[in-house]
Amino acid sequence: MTLFQSFLGGGDALRGRYPKSLIQSAIERAVDGTDSRLRLLTGYRKRLLKPVVEALDHAAALVDDLPAPLAAGRREYLDEHRLGAVFASADSMLEDLGRDRALRNFLVGPGRLAERVTALLLTERVEKHVLGRELVNGQVRRDVSQVMVNFGGHRLVDPAEAEADTRRALKCWIFDQLLALGLARITEAQVERVDLTRQRDLFTRKLAELERGGWGFEAPYADLSAVRAELERIKHQLHTLGTEDRVLRVYLEMVAEVLQDARRQLWSRDISLYLDAMNIQREPRDPSARRIILRELHNAQGRRLILLMLSLAPADLPPPEDFLTAAQRYLS
Repeated sequence: MTLFQSFLGGGDALRGRYPKSLIQSAIERAVDGTDSRLRLLTGYRKRLLKPVVEALDHAAALVDDLPAPLAAGRREYLDEHRLGAVFASADSMLEDLGRDRALRNFLVGPGRLAERVTALLLTERVEKHVLGRELVNGQVRRDVSQVMVNFGGHRLVDPAEAEADTRRALKCWIFDQLLALGLARITEAQVERVDLTRQRDLFTRKLAELERGGWGFEAPYADLSAVRAELERIKHQLHTLGTEDRVLRVYLEMVAEVLQDARRQLWSRDISLYLDAMNIQREPRDPSARRIILRELHNAQGRRLILLMLSLAPADLPPPEDFLTAAQRYLS
């Protein structure tokens, strides 16, 4: 893993020209992250070679393209609209960051002497329709339909003292997100296979019953040919998912396809939001509108996350609250 992470920090000059040791490490990580039984297949390394290189290239490109970190402090909050949109206030920003588990673990471990820390903030953008007040032609109108943009689920990824170290670790994180999509494909296939196997067994029994002229089912098929056709359809679907002796080969293909198709599995784009101080969407020409550009990560499952690189000073964070103090405040 150390070699894997250190090499991915090489940037554009090394992209697409990886040493064998790095590629082998990435291939084994792909297998561990999806289905370790793939190692039972002869030639699994050869099959994953090109897809893994494609995925490494894409992970490096996504991270290298991230904007420079934002300084996240009380003073910067007042001037930086992105921070003002994502966090409700300077105090809540520092409290949220101070409670983050990844950051806390870093600050009591390798970063205990760090004066500044860089990390990637992940947060979800949620649009909510609300009723509010509007000034229309000099008159205040109530119950006007508005769209409020909220940001929730804040968490930090890969805190480090140096920005280069965070970016290096983030390339591994992006690669792992692709593996998670491959694992999801395999899991869906496994669930579908179990369901189809159950249906196949049921229709096999129905067919045998009908061929014997019996009607022992609550909703029997009167048409024997329809039962046979349905049974053949189910068997065909099972064959597509892989028979017992080739199911691992099908899973290997799923992983290879996801990695080789990395650009369509995981991508990022800039979004422009025009928000007022209350995070209400406004027209671009509205005097209260602030144009906010954020980087958003999308995956093939329809999920999206805002990516915001931050640089913060641990000294600005509130001291961690111990459980005893929290319990006493709760009981008082």
